[in-house]
Amino acid sequence: MNAREFILKFHLGEECKKYGTPLWQCPQFLFVIMGLLIIISVIFSFVLGERYIRDPQITLIFILALTGVLLSIAFTITRSFEQLAEANRMKTEFISIVSHQLRSPLTNLKWGLDYLMTEGKMQQTKEEAGYFQILKENVGRMHEMINDLLTVSRAEQGRLPFEEQEFSLEEIIKAVLLEFHSSAVASNVEIKIEAEKAPKLWSDPSLVRHVLSNLVDNAIRYAWRGMDGERGRKKERSRIVIRYFQTGAKIRCEVEDNGVGIPQQDQRFIFRKFFRSGNAVRHQTEGSGLGLYIVKSLLERAGGQIGFESEENKGSTFWFTLPIKPS
Repeated sequence: MNAREFILKFHLGEECKKYGTPLWQCPQFLFVIMGLLIIISVIFSFVLGERYIRDPQITLIFILALTGVLLSIAFTITRSFEQLAEANRMKTEFISIVSHQLRSPLTNLKWGLDYLMTEGKMQQTKEEAGYFQILKENVGRMHEMINDLLTVSRAEQGRLPFEEQEFSLEEIIKAVLLEFHSSAVASNVEIKIEAEKAPKLWSDPSLVRHVLSNLVDNAIRYAWRGMDGERGRKKERSRIVIRYFQTGAKIRCEVEDNGVGIPQQDQRFIFRKFFRSGNAVRHQTEGSGLGLYIVKSLLERAGGQIGFESEENKGSTFWFTLPIKPS
């Protein structure tokens, strides 16, 4: 390794960017910290040796032995973290490449299905039309999952686009509700808005719309209250309330539902990739377990925060905050 490679290897910013990890998880940063701890330990050992050990040769041997052990431990730990970081980087790149490669054939398949379902509609039997519709729905789900995987990959690599501008949160909410109107009606879900007068936001409107779309989509999916086992009737009508208000220098937005809720034992995992709570699987709702992870990543990119309160069989309230002015 020449001098240039050595300098590049320990350029913390470049290394952390390559691995897609925060500074405190970067192997080279950990190596620097371990080096500082070794220096402090050696100095402390020297002071103790000078005070309690009369023979300077014994002190020297002790310090050399301690330094060797600490260096070996530091190298082993740093190397292990480097291998984990490299594996994580390769996994992210693999997801990105595979998702891109799958996107094109899926798009072609969707166009082909659209053509058969429109141009060839007159020649289809009712049974064939039903099969085409099933294929179209499954292609749509696969396309949605690929888009989520690409978003996750970009978030982990720090490549999420972010274009700030002034916009109204009320307009974003209205656009999202229009998008999910048919889904809400089909699921017998009533959606209300409770709003206080709030200033405009300065952020990326497409990012905020993505966040709200995901939260509203989840609320509709999990707002289903099930069936009355004895009478075979629906329980109370599902309800979603979207509220927003100013709190200090931020705007807080909440999406509340009276759905299935999240079990207590699952709540600490809710923002992890690919995680789905036990009752979500039990109610056979669709999902990849990536939505809330993406929402959290997008909000962190915009300088916001997200949290939730939930009780099983009573409902959930997901909230997020965004700064009003640019940081």
